[in-house]
Amino acid sequence: AASKLEISMPPVVEVEVGGTARIECNFYIPENASYTYIDWFYVDRSNKQVRLYHVTASGVLEDDTDYKKRLSLGEDKALSISAVTLQDPKTFVCQVGAGSYGVGENSTELSVYKVPTTPEIEPYSGGISVHSSKIPEIAKCVSKNSFPSPNITWHKNGKQLYAQDNQVMMPSTLTRESSGLFTVSSTLYALVTRQDRQSQFHCTVHYWQGGHLRALDSQAVKVNIFYPSENLKLKVMPSSMLVKEGDNVTLVCEADGNPQPVFSFFKKNLDEWQDLTSLADDSGVLRLHDVNKTNNGTYRCQSLDLDDMSQIEEDVDLVVNYIEGVHVKMEPSSTLHEGDSVTLSCDAHSPVGLKYQWRDDKGKKLVEGNQLFLSNLTFEKSNTFSCKVMAPSVPGLEQSKKVSVAVEGKPRIVAISSPLYVRHDEVINLTCKAIAFPPPTVQWSINGTAHEYVDNQHIASNLTVRVSHDLLRAGAMCRVSNRLGVSEKHIQLVVDQKSTAESQGVIIVAIIVAILVVAVLGAVIYFLHKKGKIPCGRAGKQDITKPEARKDKIVVEVKSDKLSEEAGLLQGANGEKRAAADQ
Repeated sequence: AASKLEISMPPVVEVEVGGTARIECNFYIPENASYTYIDWFYVDRSNKQVRLYHVTASGVLEDDTDYKKRLSLGEDKALSISAVTLQDPKTFVCQVGAGSYGVGENSTELSVYKVPTTPEIEPYSGGISVHSSKIPEIAKCVSKNSFPSPNITWHKNGKQLYAQDNQVMMPSTLTRESSGLFTVSSTLYALVTRQDRQSQFHCTVHYWQGGHLRALDSQAVKVNIFYPSENLKLKVMPSSMLVKEGDNVTLVCEADGNPQPVFSFFKKNLDEWQDLTSLADDSGVLRLHDVNKTNNGTYRCQSLDLDDMSQIEEDVDLVVNYIEGVHVKMEPSSTLHEGDSVTLSCDAHSPVGLKYQWRDDKGKKLVEGNQLFLSNLTFEKSNTFSCKVMAPSVPGLEQSKKVSVAVEGKPRIVAISSPLYVRHDEVINLTCKAIAFPPPTVQWSINGTAHEYVDNQHIASNLTVRVSHDLLRAGAMCRVSNRLGVSEKHIQLVVDQKSTAESQGVIIVAIIVAILVVAVLGAVIYFLHKKGKIPCGRAGKQDITKPEARKDKIVVEVKSDKLSEEAGLLQGANGEKRAAADQ
C-alpha cells in the first residue's frame, strides 16, 4: 500500500468546441485519512496559477474568475467547464492538502477541437483540352470551420495525387476566420489525357481528433475533357440491305471525339464528289426522303476537329432496292371473242429476286407465278386482272400492274322489265339491261325520257313514259346494237285488273251512300209536314217542286253535281263491264 499522498489525473482531456469538459481529480490518502482542502487552479499565459475553487470540510468557495459562470464541481470533486471555447485550452491543476501527509498536486491539459465541414468540390466549368499548352485547372476544394488547422489532399480514381513538376500542382490556402476557426481551400491543376474522360476526382480534408488523424471526403466529380476523334462511323438507317424505293433513309455520322467535330457529307458522282453538307444538320445526320434508284451510290462523311484541325473520313454504299418496268403481255394479242382463251404473262426488272401473283378485280388470289391462263371467255367473267410483283428479300417492296381483257361480241340483253303491270295514264319506267363490247347503243321504239348507265361492258337504259291506249296495245321494243350485231326484246304492258276492280267498288259504295242520304232527307220532310210544322196556306205556300204534283204527295228533286258525276262513273263502269262481257 502507498505510504504517501497520491493524486492521479488524465494528462489530456479533449472536447469539441461548444461541449462540456470534465476533468477528474482522483487522490489517495494513507490510512483513509480525510483531506484538509482541495484547490483547483488554471495556469495563465504568464505561467501563474489562478485559483478557481477552494474546498474544505466546511464548504466550497468559488473564486471570481472569467470561468465563474461556466464552472461546476461534482460530488467527486471533478471540475466541469461548459460551452468550451477556443480560448479554453489551458493547464488545469488539482491540489490536495492532507494535514500531516502533506500537500500533493497534478495537472491536465485541456485540448479543444472542431470537426471541419465536409469539403465542397467544384469542377472546372469549361472544357479541358488534352492539347493544352499550360497545366489546366481541374477543380477547387473548400472546407470550413475547423480547429486546429487541417490540410487537403487530391485523388483521381481513388488514388492520391502528388505534386509533379509541369504535370500536377495543388496549391492550398489556410484562412483563420474571426471566430478563430480555420478555412482551408485548394486548387488542383493537372495535365489530362483522353482516358481522363471517365476519371473521377475528389478531395479529402485531414484533421486531428483525439490524438488521431481523421479525414472527410468530398463527392467525386468528372470534368469535361476535350480530345480529337480517333474513330468515325457512317451508318445507314434502316440497314442498307433493306432499303427500298419510297423509303426515308437517314445517314448518321458518329465520331468519338469531344466535343463533336464539324461534319461534312458528300456523294460520289463518277469521278467527282457532290457536296451534300447543306442538306445535313449540325449533329452529323443526313436525311434522304422518298429514295429511288438514283440515290444509289457511295456516300462520305468527313469530320474536322477544331481543337487540332485533324480530319477523318468514312464511306458507305447505299443500295436502294427497286422494282421497275412491270408489264403484261397477252397471247394471242389479237381481238378476243366470247369462248376464246388467252394467256397473260407478267414481267419486271429488279436487282433482287422477284415473286409474281395474279389477282382478280376483287383482290382474290387466282394463281402464283407470272402467267395466268384464261379460257372460255365471256362477258360475265371478270375482265380486269392485277399482276402483283414482290421482292421476298426486301419486306414491303412490291408493285402491281392492272390489265383489262376486252372480250368482243354482239349485244346480249340480260334483263328487261316485261311483262309490266300498269294503270292507264300513269308514269312508268321501262328498263332494259344488256352486255356487249364494243360499247353498244340502245334505242327504244317509243318516245320518252331515257337515262343510260354504263359499267365496263354492262349498259342499262331507263325510259320514262306515260301509259296510253297505244302503248297498252303495242308495248315497247328495246334494241341494243354495236358493229358486231343487234339484240332486241319486246316489253309487254298489262293492265292491273286488281287495281281497276278496287276503283269500281269504291264508286258503287259512294253511289249507294248518296241514295241513302236522299231517302233519309225525304222522310224527314214528310214527317214535318204531317206534324204541321210546314205551312201550306196561300200566304205561306212554298213550291218545292217544279212539276205539279198531287196534294197528298211530296216530290223532292235534289240536284247534286257529285251525284251526277258518280252516276256517270257508274254508268261508265257498267259500260266497261258490258264490253268485257261481250268480249
